[in-house]
Amino acid sequence: MKNSGHRVAKPTNLSVPASTARKVTGVLLAFMLVFGGCKSVYEFANPPPEQVVLLHGLGRTNHAMSYLQKRISAAGYATHNIEYRSLKDTPDTILDKVGEEIARCCKDNGRPVHFVGHSLGGLIVRAYLERQPLKNIGRVVLIGTPNQGSELVDRYGDDWFFGLFGPTARELGTDRTDLPKRIAPPYYPLGIVAGASSFRPILSSILPGPDDGMVAVESTKMVGMTDFLLVDTTHGMLRYNKTVAEEAIYFLIHGKFSHSAAVSLP
Repeated sequence: MKNSGHRVAKPTNLSVPASTARKVTGVLLAFMLVFGGCKSVYEFANPPPEQVVLLHGLGRTNHAMSYLQKRISAAGYATHNIEYRSLKDTPDTILDKVGEEIARCCKDNGRPVHFVGHSLGGLIVRAYLERQPLKNIGRVVLIGTPNQGSELVDRYGDDWFFGLFGPTARELGTDRTDLPKRIAPPYYPLGIVAGASSFRPILSSILPGPDDGMVAVESTKMVGMTDFLLVDTTHGMLRYNKTVAEEAIYFLIHGKFSHSAAVSLP
């Protein structure tokens, strides 16, 4: 074949000095970290909210904790208002099911998980945390919880009508074999709220000292509690009380109550 007269270009040597290559690689990695990893940077600057698990009392549903849930959510927490069959299941069954719900909603993301329980719900919180210690446990608020057991169960627990309240209710007495006395002291910051008003004179006559119509004030207290607050309201209204909600949130944030609207016993 004849030569066309065009010169064929020789390949250009594109090799880059090692020092230059390292500099370019460093710049690219920095670019990817800052711009390609925006999600991680955002999550670092805006971590997920702390979580609060709420548990209702005997014979109630999670709707009973809706007011507290709303107030706590408005304070910036992610809330999980768990329902359980308080009138049907035994304590062990309740703990199994509550534990499953907590495992689903509150996986360890490095953020604290707090708990707020009313009445029986507070005992379930304590029993759960004894059974399943959490690495990321936050603070716990118990509201109207019979931590020393209920004298009403001691009096009426064996009567036929008490069976209507289910198997767990019969384990809420003051005997050392009953549920409240079987749970270990807390290893976490614990704030306790008690009510000091009652409109049930017959029940109050059975309870020792001041009470909220269902639980004696002294029964709510326990060894190892971080702070205690007395509020002038009844057992059922504790979960709808503005002061209780504000103080519960204050404790979740500060690990103590503000005591700005607390009452004292005569």
